[in-house]
Amino acid sequence: MISVLASIRVKPGTRDEFLKVFMDNIPAVLEETGCVEYFPAVDVDSGLEIQNQDPDTVTVIEKWVSLEALHAHLKAPHMEAYRDKVQDMVVSLSLKVLQQVS
Repeated sequence: MISVLASIRVKPGTRDEFLKVFMDNIPAVLEETGCVEYFPAVDVDSGLEIQNQDPDTVTVIEKWVSLEALHAHLKAPHMEAYRDKVQDMVVSLSLKVLQQVS
């Protein structure tokens, strides 16, 4: 099982528009072979001093059955269309691809 944390920083004032485009793409992603979980999350004020909140960052939490499934996802036509739609909103993207230690 592969877990992915994608941190997407968007231009100020575009988060709601970005999330709409993202949410519209979720059904196609969930139908992909090997997709276990795929959803966006945003910061919530927890009151913890150590928390670094950013209202312009969306964190995508994903789970895939394999690296091959993740690679296929990134090449899927609906992902290319999604990237075209959000390219003017996205400032930066960082990715953590993780494997559970047991």
